[in-house]
Amino acid sequence: VDLVDEHYYKPPQWFFDNAGRYDNYDRKGPKVFAGEYAAHGRGEFNNWEAALSEAAFMTGLERNADVVWQATYAPLFAHVEGWQWKPDLIWFDNLQSVRSANWYVQMLYGTNKGTNVLKLTENGKPVEGESGLYASAVYDKDTKKYIVKLVNSSDKPQDVSVEFKGLKNLGEGECVVLKGDMRMENLVGRPEQITPVTTKVTPIQGSGNMYRTNVPARAFMVVSFK
Repeated sequence: VDLVDEHYYKPPQWFFDNAGRYDNYDRKGPKVFAGEYAAHGRGEFNNWEAALSEAAFMTGLERNADVVWQATYAPLFAHVEGWQWKPDLIWFDNLQSVRSANWYVQMLYGTNKGTNVLKLTENGKPVEGESGLYASAVYDKDTKKYIVKLVNSSDKPQDVSVEFKGLKNLGEGECVVLKGDMRMENLVGRPEQITPVTTKVTPIQGSGNMYRTNVPARAFMVVSFK
């Protein structure tokens, strides 16, 4: 299989702006391997703005999984007193390691990747940044879960309703949220400033296939139902 190896080391805004990069990609051409990517901000290198922009961009990678076959964050590890470049997914010293906010974004995508991409639209169009909202959806045949990923890059909470067309009896679900101030980052000595918070959720009573939520400002949310 022919693959194009694309690398993206860009500012966070580039990742927000390019969530739809592959929506109109030539389906008859080579597939894409996003072999290296990371949002490069200024000052705080693994801050929440960088991680959130990657989460937004990855909704587009997931939505276009028929052409984007592989994707890899880079680089992965760095010692706090002996690093070659920034950012890095995991930082460590001689005694401990720290998972960056970017690591948690990768973890949530990796553990909620699904087996089939589902069409998710608003007014007939992909959700790729209008009003600061980004979204993608998948179904996982192994766990029988329907999984929706939502990113709100704006500075205001936003109400979102999702209709699972064709379904009648959604059960209890789970919602995982990552959020923080855009400048915040996990550091040695402060390793858990940004970590996932998980809650149980239910569909709208009596609907069977509708879920309504309020996506916090500057947040990445993963919602799953069986």
